[in-house]
Amino acid sequence: MRLVSYFGPNDEGSGIVVGDRVIPLVDYAGFDVDPDALDDLRRGAAALTGAAGLPIDELELVTPVIAPSKIVCVGLNYREHATEGGRPLPTRPLLFSKFANALVADGQPIVRPEGTRALDLEVELGVVIGTAARRVSRAEALDHVAGYVVVNDVSARDWQGIPAALADGEVGDGQWLRAKGSDTFLPMGSVLVTADEIPDPQALRIRSWRIPGSGPDAGREVPMQDANTSDMIWGVAELIEFISRSVTLEPGDVIATGTPSGVGVFRDPPVFLEPGDRVRCAIEGIGSVENPVIDWFEDIDDADVVEVGGDFELDDLIGRP
Repeated sequence: MRLVSYFGPNDEGSGIVVGDRVIPLVDYAGFDVDPDALDDLRRGAAALTGAAGLPIDELELVTPVIAPSKIVCVGLNYREHATEGGRPLPTRPLLFSKFANALVADGQPIVRPEGTRALDLEVELGVVIGTAARRVSRAEALDHVAGYVVVNDVSARDWQGIPAALADGEVGDGQWLRAKGSDTFLPMGSVLVTADEIPDPQALRIRSWRIPGSGPDAGREVPMQDANTSDMIWGVAELIEFISRSVTLEPGDVIATGTPSGVGVFRDPPVFLEPGDRVRCAIEGIGSVENPVIDWFEDIDDADVVEVGGDFELDDLIGRP
């Protein structure tokens, strides 16, 4: 199933995507991801086969996971990405975290915070946990997966401390929380694809593009990353096994599984996201997420984003347009 949550002209809900329409299944935005709840959705969808549904382009789609209790991220999990940065392959998964403040929906702005000038993109396969996983084996790990989403691990490379992003005399923060976890730093695609639709998460093409807002390439999709999840050092099952040894994964938790090579900071010269740019991330069989970049002092109404009306507050960017 391809599941979305939405706000419509007069109501809200969640449903299954069929072509260019959404068949409503529940009358609230958000859905349970445990197996019993997903089975109920499947039965409901089967009973509504042939229903007219709602035009998807008339709905305001939100993130399929609105407020996860945990977002566990993995660094340096693609062989070629480690190599492009001149680093040896890690001997164990490198874990860090983001929080729900970083989540924004498709079409919503990535806000460049005050004090950084080196934003970068990182397309990643997001894994949504469906049943609690505590000390699970690799063989059983995928049984705990509800589905998959596209995410973009936006990173402030100067705060992260990568030399290519630093001016003379600058140093990074010494840790990644601010560089990776600032507000709006985790755009998430609108579609949750259930695990049964992705029989092998280690065989998916994964890509990203920068769409400059100015210059000779303005408005053109400039390819950045183009790889396959088969290049992961640790696959989805291995990551769940490793993480769950010490951190219990609960329904709705998200694992961002790392990014492939092609990021901006390791290009010659480095390429960073600027206000006015857009960035698109896509994964085969799942979908995409595309977001404009704005500066911290810009008015939300000046950005090329999904129109939501009313005054802008930070809450408008957390999990929904």
